[in-house]
Amino acid sequence: MAQPLVKKDDDRDDEEYSPFLGIEKGAVLQEARVFNDPQLDSRRCSQVITKLLYLLNQGETFTKVEATEVFFSVTKLFQSRDIGLRRMVYLIIKELSPSADEVIIVTSSLMKDMNSKTDMYRANAIRVLCRITDGTLLTQIERYLKQAIVDKNPVVASAALVSGIHLLQTNPEIVKRWSNEVQEAVQSRAALVQFHALALLHQIRQNDRLAVSKLVTSLTRGTVRSPLAQCLLIRYTSQVIRESAGNAQMGDRPFYDYLEGCLRHKAEMVIFEAARAITELHGVTTRELTPAITVLQLFLSSSKPVLRFAAVRTLNKVAMTHPMAVTNCNIDMESLISDQNRSIATLAITTLLKTGNESSVDRLMKQITNFMSDIADEFKIVVVEAIRSLCLKFPLKYRALMNFLSNILREEGGFEYKKAIVDSIVILIRDIPDAKESGLLHLCEFIEDCEFTYLSTQILHFLGIEGPKTSDPSKYIRYIYNRVHLENATVRASAVSTLAKFGALVDSLKPRVFILLRRCLFDSDDEVRDRATLYLNTLGGDGSVVETDSDVKDFLFGSLDVPLVNLETSLKNYEASEEPFDLNSVPKEIKSQPLAEKKAQSKKPAGLGAPPSAPLSTVDAYEKLLSSIPEFSNFGKLFKSSAPVELTEPETEYAVNVVKHIFDSHVVFQYNCTNTIPEQLLENVIVAVDASEAEEFSEVASKPLASLPYDTPGQTFLAFERPEGVPAVGKFSNTLRFIVKEVDPTTGEAEEDGVEDEYQLEDLEVVPADYILKVPVVNFRNAWESMGPDFERIDEYGLGQRESLTEAVNTVINLLGLQPCEGTEVLASNSRSHTCLLSGVYIGNVKVLVRLSFGIDSSREVAMKLAVRSEDEVVSDAIHEIVGSG
Repeated sequence: MAQPLVKKDDDRDDEEYSPFLGIEKGAVLQEARVFNDPQLDSRRCSQVITKLLYLLNQGETFTKVEATEVFFSVTKLFQSRDIGLRRMVYLIIKELSPSADEVIIVTSSLMKDMNSKTDMYRANAIRVLCRITDGTLLTQIERYLKQAIVDKNPVVASAALVSGIHLLQTNPEIVKRWSNEVQEAVQSRAALVQFHALALLHQIRQNDRLAVSKLVTSLTRGTVRSPLAQCLLIRYTSQVIRESAGNAQMGDRPFYDYLEGCLRHKAEMVIFEAARAITELHGVTTRELTPAITVLQLFLSSSKPVLRFAAVRTLNKVAMTHPMAVTNCNIDMESLISDQNRSIATLAITTLLKTGNESSVDRLMKQITNFMSDIADEFKIVVVEAIRSLCLKFPLKYRALMNFLSNILREEGGFEYKKAIVDSIVILIRDIPDAKESGLLHLCEFIEDCEFTYLSTQILHFLGIEGPKTSDPSKYIRYIYNRVHLENATVRASAVSTLAKFGALVDSLKPRVFILLRRCLFDSDDEVRDRATLYLNTLGGDGSVVETDSDVKDFLFGSLDVPLVNLETSLKNYEASEEPFDLNSVPKEIKSQPLAEKKAQSKKPAGLGAPPSAPLSTVDAYEKLLSSIPEFSNFGKLFKSSAPVELTEPETEYAVNVVKHIFDSHVVFQYNCTNTIPEQLLENVIVAVDASEAEEFSEVASKPLASLPYDTPGQTFLAFERPEGVPAVGKFSNTLRFIVKEVDPTTGEAEEDGVEDEYQLEDLEVVPADYILKVPVVNFRNAWESMGPDFERIDEYGLGQRESLTEAVNTVINLLGLQPCEGTEVLASNSRSHTCLLSGVYIGNVKVLVRLSFGIDSSREVAMKLAVRSEDEVVSDAIHEIVGSG
């Protein structure tokens, strides 16, 4: 009897009801016996198949016997003429994936359906047959599949094409023989057929670059009508443009014209795909970007949320590389801050933070303050990272941005959100000296109520390093000692270490620190007591105001000469005996990360809890590594380490990159090598360098790599001497030499005998920019005036014809290797003149400030005025020489 409709209670409106609630595999298998009834009930059979499909998709596993029984029962349902049931039969056969000896039972039924007059049967039969058959049966039905590809019914043709896409993975040789039929299907009037045919045709030809280029060339002439196929074609066109980037005169222009033409298509998906493709072109110019940006700007005011989201996300990416090109959209994006979709609002605000100028910072901060309370933590983290980038771009606005970060730090939030804010404040303190005092106080106030032990300990550690260097270190002592009384043992121990650092570095505070450390001797936790005892004895014991020994400072602030991982391994292997553990027995070589871990690394700026990415911190890490190698220990202080320079192409047998380490009178090349061949072990690995084109350099030391197993990076080093105080330049030819031994894949053991071999690497150049360290200044004008005109050098240069003023500015910045200041590396679109401010430190620790004035005329000739101020006239002249010879 039918149940009357009953209105649900209001409090149960949000409950979800599943028709599959409580079903069990055993009960459903019992129900499956209905397939064997002489009089089939189509409706009930469909319900049972639905339950079986639900169980399979929920991850329920059927035993071999159970699957076979269900399969044989299902095959009996082919005798039913019910169309709905037949569709369910196709689905269950596909999901059960019968074995080769069982497939033969349904093959005849499916082949019969392939030639049926009912199109629905034909399409589904093709899909099922191609899913369950092997290569042998496929050759028997190939003729039918070819016919189906050019069938007049679009459902049948699409089924055959999609099956071809799947079969290409397992039987590529058979599918490649269908090229003529697929080519014909590309001209179909049916939208889906054209879409699937183009996808299959591209996959067939994807390994033939010339064939793909011809395909794109022929189809961009206007034979594609399906919007979906048009989107695919735009992606293939972008791929061809990327691959032919070296031959821009021949390949880029006609294809770019096609992409620009797609911006006027009537389908929104095609317009967006073309706009996105243009924005992602390598080396795209402002002129090429303009039409795409205009279209995306129109999408920002669309009534469809998906279009608004797509447009603002694309503009967000463009803002990372071409912020000035997006500024015209700022008014439209400001209206999206109040969008109901929080994802759109977050992207809008982060894009505005990237494209905004210094005058708009305060207004943006007011809008963000109201916005932050309405979004989830994951979106807040994105906003915090954008604010951090903005502050580094406009250092003079650090007060407003630091106050904003400190305010949101006091609000409710999860660990990741709080960590993102703390990391941002730490990075701002490191990179903007004027922000140190206020930033440290904000962190001190935060740890008063911090519920996360990890953040408290990391902030205390950071406070111990930076606090003693401030103008009034004593004001931080209260915050640190409060942690000893109010926190758990982990934080208390960290606070004790921080107090000791203040006592070691600030002699006037030593008596007060001693009093506080003595109170810690009675703590309930043994780690806290032990640390207090150690530091009291280390610092002197009596607490008098005397200067702390350098050995004590090294103990408190220095790091171990050996990597912690190696120390841990050695301690685990140490067996207790009469001989004490010898720290000198711990290997000092740093084992590099495996290749897989290296690729998975995040590229976010480092804050607390990670090695800082600031240049000085990177130099420190490299300096510890180089000082641990006896051959290089007498080279003095490391001035600069370059970013890794790749010496091999991606996906080659051996991956090698090099880091250039610059000392006062030496250059050390650190070659980071990775063996990507599992069956090989490389031994005695060294890079042989021909320095015939670098006459001022002479090789003085090398350190080979004893062994290089598969996927375990290692380092080999080569040192050259150069004249001190001279920025010597030159080109070095590199050859990787080694002994290669075959490795047994079953045992993993290498053969005893090896063969000497070598591998040619790319050339490496030492350029003038390698002798200049990027160091920003907060207020360039004050720094320029305080430097004085004593060693100022001014000259004018002609830079010749350039594509744009932006290209000229970037070329000079890269040539000099100096740090752009106050966001002056970003140019307004179509500007005819520009001033760029640069700062840095020249080798020998000589500060350098540069003011560049550019101008471009109607014939694209660029003129530049270069003004240099430094602490040494020789350095000022050297900067002009770099530009003159570059």
